[in-house]
Amino acid sequence: MTDWGTLYRDHVTAVGALAGDLTDAQLASTVPATPGWTVHDVLAHLAGGGADVVTGRLDGVPGPEWTLRHVNERAPLPVADLVDELTTNADAVAATTVDNPRPAIVWDLAVHHADLHEALGHGRLPTHLWLPVVDELAPARAPALIGTVEPYELFRALFSRRSRDQMRAWGLDDDAIEVVCIFGPREDDQPVPVE
Repeated sequence: MTDWGTLYRDHVTAVGALAGDLTDAQLASTVPATPGWTVHDVLAHLAGGGADVVTGRLDGVPGPEWTLRHVNERAPLPVADLVDELTTNADAVAATTVDNPRPAIVWDLAVHHADLHEALGHGRLPTHLWLPVVDELAPARAPALIGTVEPYELFRALFSRRSRDQMRAWGLDDDAIEVVCIFGPREDDQPVPVE
């Protein structure tokens, strides 16, 4: 059984390390699969999501207004402040995952961490950071794809990070694609990192 709190903390540590080395140009680069967000915007959402879980400010979760509020409220903040906020709230967020059958905050962090890796050309996240999410969600959403689609690609598809065409190449029809994608299918092809 996955210790979601530990996984959340592991992501926070890794995102903090990644963010600390980014240039201004990298922070301003657009992250595919997001609503036109920059790397800085993704970090702002991650910091805001954790803060909202701790304070109970969850109106509109997980909709676009909720996530856009994180980005807008933190737009002027330097990356160090975003990382500090994310890190400061990590233990409290991790505590909310105990006995939580749907630790969506952990899944959100895993997905956006992978978004950052793909946008910055860093390749895949280490397996231990994403495989537990696939193991939890794939049996319910995509049981026929287990063992037939590469697990990392399934992880990305589950969170609508692969296009219809990319998933059709796996042999899926549109009905199956609708079931697999938690946020609905997308039309734009997404970057696929080299292993």
